Amino acid sequence: MKEAARSGRAITRRRAPHACGFVAHGAALALLLTAGAAAQASVTIAIDARAHRHPIDPLIYGVAWASKADLIALNAPLNRMGGNAMSAYNWALNAQNLGNDWYFESYPQPSSTAGKEADTFVATSKSGGAQSMITVPLLGWVAKLGQGRSLLPSFSVAKYGAQCGVDPYDSDAGNGLKRDCSTPIAGNDPTDSYVQDSVAKEQTWIAHLVQTWGNSANGGVTYYLMDNEPSIWFSTHRDAHPTGPHADEYRDKVLAEAASIKAVDPGALVVAPEEWGWEAYFYSGFDQQYAAAHGYTKFPDRNKQQHGMAYIPWLLSEWKAAGHPVDVLSVHFYPQGGEDSDDVSTQMQLLRNRSTRQLWDRNYVSESWIGAPVYLIPRLKNWVQKDYYAGTPVAITEYNWGAENHINGATAQADLYGIFGREGLDMATRWTVPAASSPTYKAMQMYRNYDGAGSSFGDVSVSAAVPNPDDLSAFAALRQRDGALTVMVIGKVLNGDTAVTLALAHARAAGTAKVYRLTASNTIQHLADVGWSGGVLTDTVPAQSITLYVLPQ
Repeated sequence: MKEAARSGRAITRRRAPHACGFVAHGAALALLLTAGAAAQASVTIAIDARAHRHPIDPLIYGVAWASKADLIALNAPLNRMGGNAMSAYNWALNAQNLGNDWYFESYPQPSSTAGKEADTFVATSKSGGAQSMITVPLLGWVAKLGQGRSLLPSFSVAKYGAQCGVDPYDSDAGNGLKRDCSTPIAGNDPTDSYVQDSVAKEQTWIAHLVQTWGNSANGGVTYYLMDNEPSIWFSTHRDAHPTGPHADEYRDKVLAEAASIKAVDPGALVVAPEEWGWEAYFYSGFDQQYAAAHGYTKFPDRNKQQHGMAYIPWLLSEWKAAGHPVDVLSVHFYPQGGEDSDDVSTQMQLLRNRSTRQLWDRNYVSESWIGAPVYLIPRLKNWVQKDYYAGTPVAITEYNWGAENHINGATAQADLYGIFGREGLDMATRWTVPAASSPTYKAMQMYRNYDGAGSSFGDVSVSAAVPNPDDLSAFAALRQRDGALTVMVIGKVLNGDTAVTLALAHARAAGTAKVYRLTASNTIQHLADVGWSGGVLTDTVPAQSITLYVLPQ
């Protein structure tokens, strides 16, 4: 969603189609601004090592476009090759069209070798110990290049006239808006910058990947993603697909592509629908576009093709009738109140602390234009249970809560990792990798490589209850390799220390715990050991901190 190009140019980050901020009034706003700013005097964390036990899938700790060094440092098991430009990746030319992210240009990768970008990505992932997730285009068009591998614009100024803006590096590449900066240029010729794609052409790429890297059972690519946020091609790639895809268009494209992939590699896993967010869970691309133009009162696909069903459940039921072509249910999710920005105002930090509830809490109403309970992970798992095959893995293959260079972004990321494990999510890939110097990067290491030697949070989730997860959240898991009980305590309040009591049930009654902590000082510190006895461990955690206790059992 966030980045289409790997060209090194700055990419404008797309917001939601009609996002607006949450607005509170009077005393309610004052309450929101102060709640969570100061610490509670003390918090008891009730841990029961026998309750709510289930495995934590390590695939929840995935990333996107990571280097070998990052994959190793983060001990990341998944690396996703995704983003808007992958919808138009021409593997034969090793080129992409950047769509709305960068002036609708077909852009060459440095090498003219067919499939070089993807092959390099797979090689990087393997060298870093991660599995690759590869996006397969379904748009119907892929990039073409000019003479000498020159870039080609979809909205040439010479052909379509003066426009609102042009690429600062190429004055002929317009942004597709007329000079009034509001009227899109319509009726452009896709062949200006694209060539038509087909299932057969994509199958040659899959065959190339299998020939180069082996099949999925022998170290090759396992996960193939069915395009990237296809319902909003009418926005991201309106130069090639100006009308949002109908529900049956995407259904049929996935059926054809899945069959083609599995004809080459029967063990490969198909991941879909890779949709952008809230509206796309319920409405096809055609309906999203049509409704926006008609006051959000009419949804033709949902009323006719989908027989009143929400979009993703309808897709699942249709794919089930076709014989299980999709192996992983995947979506993207970004909080829609601005949390994925660099805003670290007091109001935004407190919202960021609360809004992770959208992943699990059925009673939390999203404080954004969504204005409804999201409870994303339970919702997706319920859809799989009802409308598809029970036990089908559920994935969030893009997410980001922002503020990467601030401790507030780090505590949000730590909270997300904990929620993924506790709620039984099967896979996740963060968009993308934060800077290695950032607190958020180190928050990820707190779960996966807190000591620099590959030590990680436990892999069997157990119960950890707190009174108010907006101020302090906690997650607990047993680590099977050594039997340790690991407890992650995330202090979210903006000011003041919090006294914490770990009340341990069905665990070792006494011992000495190792302690690791990340604070705004931006260093993972190995602190002095802390003893516990009588099933009780007491400590004090700073404001905006992430503390890991490793209790030998």
